[in-house]
Parts: sequence; C-alpha cells; structure tokens
Amino acid sequence: MYRTLLILLVIAAGFAACSKSASDPLVEYNAQKAIDDTLISKYLKANPGLNAKRIDTSGVYYIIKPGEEGVGNDLFTSSTQVTVGYTGQILTTGYLFAQTNNFHPSYRLSDVIRGWQLGIPMVKKNGKIRLIIPSRYAYGPYDQDSIRVPKNSVLDFNIQLYNVIN
Repeated sequence: MYRTLLILLVIAAGFAACSKSASDPLVEYNAQKAIDDTLISKYLKANPGLNAKRIDTSGVYYIIKPGEEGVGNDLFTSSTQVTVGYTGQILTTGYLFAQTNNFHPSYRLSDVIRGWQLGIPMVKKNGKIRLIIPSRYAYGPYDQDSIRVPKNSVLDFNIQLYNVIN
C-alpha cells in the first residue's frame, strides 16, 4: 500500500512539474503581449487620423505623414549606421524620457531596440517616422532606471532619419 502511495506521489509530482505556472516566461510574455496589443489598439482607435500601419505581425506600428517619406533607395542591414534625431515617450503617460534636440546620434541598427530595427527601414534618408512599439520590442520586462522607463512600457518615438551609411 505504501509503495502504491509513493508511486502515485511521484507521478503527481511529475505532472505538477510539467504544468505551466504564472512564473513561466512564455506565459508572462504572452500575457504582456495581450496587454500591449490592447493598449495600442485602444490608442489607435481613439486617434483614427494617425493612419498607422502595422509592420508584419510584430505589433509595431508606424506613421509616415505624406511628404515626409524621405528620399533615396538605401538598403538596411544589421550593420547599417543611421544618424537620427528623436523624441521618445511612454505611450500611456506621455512621459518624455528621451530627446535629442540639436544632437543627432548615430547607431548601428543591430545596436538599437528591436522596434527601431523594424521601423527605421520603413523611411528613407531625411524622412520622418513615428513608431509605436510594444514593450516586447522595446525594453521588455526590464526597468530602465537611467531614463526612468518602467518595465513593460509601450513606447512612442518620433524619429527623423538624417543619414544612412552602409
């Protein structure tokens, strides 16, 4: 009898170990994805004049106003260097956490957040683009203390692409 009970306990423990818990990274990722997508969807419905377009299935949206597409036919790779001016804010609060003003930094695309890697190639040199980026393509579940951006923040960037170097 004890042997049967022991076998049942081992089997039950095995099943318990296989179940998904709230601390499972995939479960947390999917839950945050749903939250971000809902926030962005509500924002875009409340602002229909933005005419935002979605980049593939990523959940990153972009807005390019007519006449602000830029010029050229540059190809973008992970080693492409871009020179930009930008402002960054948290979509839900409007908190401005980054602004370049007259300073125009240069970055390799491989060194920026995934939302920029997907969005910046949608515009050409001297163009302007607005990116609405779900947290999974920004800083994810990590606080950014240096710029006071909490984890899981949906970000809103206005970017001017000054130069593209391959």
